[in-house]
Amino acid sequence: MPYRPFTEQNCSIASALSIVGERWSLLVMREALLGRRRFAEMKRNLGVASNILTDRLDVLVEHGLLERRLYQEHPESYEYVPTRKGLDLNPTILALMSWGDRYAAPAAGPPRVPVHTKCGHDAGPELRCGHCGEPLHTTELQVRPGPGANDRQRAEGLLPLS
Repeated sequence: MPYRPFTEQNCSIASALSIVGERWSLLVMREALLGRRRFAEMKRNLGVASNILTDRLDVLVEHGLLERRLYQEHPESYEYVPTRKGLDLNPTILALMSWGDRYAAPAAGPPRVPVHTKCGHDAGPELRCGHCGEPLHTTELQVRPGPGANDRQRAEGLLPLS
C-alpha cells in the first residue's frame, strides 16, 4: 500500500503515525530497544526484506529515533542506537504490547513479559494523571482543544475519549 501522508489532519496521532505507522517501523524500534541493533540481527529476527528494513531504518534515523553508529571499519558496519526520542517511544510500545497480550496473544499467553528492574517483579504500563497521580481509566477521560488546535477543533470543545 503506498504511503499517504496525513498532512490534512491536525492531529498528534496522525503526525506520529507518519513517522512510526508504516508496517515494520514499530517492530524495528522494538528490536533496537531490546538491544538488537545491527542490520543483520534485525533482519534475521524480523524476517523482513533488506530493502524494507533499510527504508524503515532510514526513516527512523531521519526523524531522530535512532542514531546510526559505525561499529566496524573493515568492512564498514553500523548499528542503530535509540536516541532519547526513540527511548521515549518505549511506553507506547509497552502499551501496544499490553493490548496485544490481552486481545491478540497466543493461547499459551504473552510471548514476553516486562520486568521492573528495581524490584524484579512483572510489570505493565499504567496511565496516571500527571496532576493528582490517580490511575487513569478510559471512562474518565476527555480531550480539550490544545494550543495547536485549529478553528474547527476549538469549536468542538471538550470531547469524550470513550
